[in-house]
Amino acid sequence: MAQRSRGKKRRAGLPAPASIVSQQVLVPARAAPRGAAALRAATSYRILRTNEVDPKDRPIPRAAVTPLGAPAVPVSDDFGGTARKAAKLAIATANTEHFNDLQDLLPTLASKTAMNKHKPKITIEANSGRVAEEKRNIRLRAFLYAASREDDNDFHLIIGRDVTKTPHLYMTVEISGLPPNSFKSFTKLKAARDAFKAFFKEHVPGPTYDFYDPPVPIEVEGSLFFDMSHVGGQGPGPKSLHKDIPTIWEIHPVTRIVFEP
Repeated sequence: MAQRSRGKKRRAGLPAPASIVSQQVLVPARAAPRGAAALRAATSYRILRTNEVDPKDRPIPRAAVTPLGAPAVPVSDDFGGTARKAAKLAIATANTEHFNDLQDLLPTLASKTAMNKHKPKITIEANSGRVAEEKRNIRLRAFLYAASREDDNDFHLIIGRDVTKTPHLYMTVEISGLPPNSFKSFTKLKAARDAFKAFFKEHVPGPTYDFYDPPVPIEVEGSLFFDMSHVGGQGPGPKSLHKDIPTIWEIHPVTRIVFEP
C-alpha cells in the first residue's frame, strides 16, 4: 500500500489511503522504444487498485478485490445493460465541439432540473433515445484519474482537469460495451474500446476503481449523454472524488480516445 510522507499533503485526485488494495507501475508500450530510462520513468503511472465503487453499487470488501497482477477473470466486451440502451449505443449526428478544459464544457450543459422536467420525458427504458440536448459531439482534453468496469461491461472513466488547476472538477465518460456488429456505431465504439484495452493491457480495471498517479493525459471524443439513473439519488464516481463531480452528464459513448496526446 502507498505510504504517505509525514506532514506531506496528499495531492488532489488520489483515493483514500485505507481503500488501496494493491498497486503496480504501468509503463505505456509507446514509451519503451524511446530508449532513455529517465524518459520511461517520466511516462510511467502508478495504478492504485481500491475497493471504492459508485454510491449506488453494493460495497465490496477489500478481501474480495482481485489484486493487480493476479489472473483476471475473462469478461465479455458486449454491452450487457438495458437502461437507455438506444441512447448509449448511438452516436449523435452533429459537428464536434472542441474544449481544452472541463471547466469550459460544464456551463454549456443543461441543468439536472431542466432535464428531469424534459418534455418529452426521458425514461430509463431500453428504447429511450437521444433528446435534443444530447445531440452534441464533444472533443475534450483532460486527464484520466480513475476507472472501473461496470456490470453492463462499460468502462467507467473519471476524467478531470490538470491537477495543478483549481477548482478540482471531474466528470464521467464511458467506453461502451459493444453493440452487435450490425449497428452503425459498432466500428467507432470498438476502436475506442480497443485503444483503452491496448493502453492498459493486463491492467484494465475491474468492478472497483483503479486510480492513476499521476493522472493520465487524454483526448476523448464522443456524444453527450444525460444519466437519468442518477436523477433521484447520489451521482456517480468513487467516494474519494465524489464531492467534486458536479454533473450527471457524461460523454457516452466514447468514439475516440487518445492517451498522452
